[in-house]
Amino acid sequence: MTAHILEKLALTNPDCEIWWDSSPLVYQQWAKGVLSEAPVAKKGIWEEQLKRLYDPEEVSKAGVMGFRGVTTNPPLSLQAILANPDYWVSKIRKIIAQNPAHNVEQIYWKVYLETVRSGADLIQPVFEESGGKYGYISGQVDPRFVTDLDRMRSDAADLKAIGPNVMVKVPGSKEGYQLIEELTAEGVSTNNTTSFTVPQYIACMDAVSSGLEKARKNGVDLSKWRSVITHMSARLGNVGDLLWQAQERGIKVTAEEITLGELAVIKRAYNHIQKIGHPSKMLMCSMRVTFDEAEDSASSWHIQKLAGGDFVYTCPPSYITKLMHHEDRLGPFNASAFKGDISAASLNKLLKLPYFRQAYEFDGLKKEEFSQYGAFIATASEFALATRKTIDFVARVYADTKQQAA
Repeated sequence: MTAHILEKLALTNPDCEIWWDSSPLVYQQWAKGVLSEAPVAKKGIWEEQLKRLYDPEEVSKAGVMGFRGVTTNPPLSLQAILANPDYWVSKIRKIIAQNPAHNVEQIYWKVYLETVRSGADLIQPVFEESGGKYGYISGQVDPRFVTDLDRMRSDAADLKAIGPNVMVKVPGSKEGYQLIEELTAEGVSTNNTTSFTVPQYIACMDAVSSGLEKARKNGVDLSKWRSVITHMSARLGNVGDLLWQAQERGIKVTAEEITLGELAVIKRAYNHIQKIGHPSKMLMCSMRVTFDEAEDSASSWHIQKLAGGDFVYTCPPSYITKLMHHEDRLGPFNASAFKGDISAASLNKLLKLPYFRQAYEFDGLKKEEFSQYGAFIATASEFALATRKTIDFVARVYADTKQQAA
């Protein structure tokens, strides 16, 4: 057996986890596409590897898969719908027929819940076989309302009602952390998203700790409860204010230093978790593969320099494809890599930028500033756009269905 590159990463720490960052509904179609472009010498090997990561038959029969969990977000849910539009048009028509008094927004939300439910059902056997340790899927509250606590509470109630292996995905706003505390107190698993900074991670840990204290006081069953805190790594350095702040100040920051800065932030949070023994787990997402054609070399520091740590790595289809194509250029993993740190010179350079200081320092942001942080605004806007696109898809089916019924 030839281990997949992500299986090799997992071998650096038996507690680390590889997750699939998309709906399970699209996995087989994606895998078929990867194999169609596989080098002839690797096609058989890749086919075996991809089956080990996720094979619907094996999951339903034995309750095991290489991925230990699944994350989704509005753009990924939209991709799942667009990957099989005929199926979803039919599904939407049925939902409309079952809820004739519902408007477009209400139908959309039921459609989104159905995408989460469909994915949750597919990996439910993993949840059961592991006793609730693995086999979760993240369902996200509507990203258009990241500071509306009552709306997020309502969304969370719908998501958690789907089943015990649904992990409610909550934004890293002040209001989001209040919701995480409330959900934790009920024994509901959570995934903190649109989160980029150490102050957010500390706020999440505090919310979880407070929620757990209430849960234990009230005798809530926590045997199948989990908390993950997402670090949206490449988004921190590339969709926020770091680049323009550096340019305005005449500070030359290399691409390598940006990545090291992103890693410095998650490592700082990770080290704090280890120090205080917090039950939350840091989740790495928004990773990138860099390929230098001239040097015929490649790297993915977002995993290479975290290897050996007890992290969750959630990997989207496009990222896994690139890792597979460049595996021979990436080299072996170093199980002690997570212990490394950014150089003092590079850190001091980055700390001259207010945006990075806000992300790195424990008191860099106040809670009410979380939703105004550059990367938060950009990412929440992107998620909201994907939501509006999905609503538009639903609206077209809705209008056509109503017209036919008229």
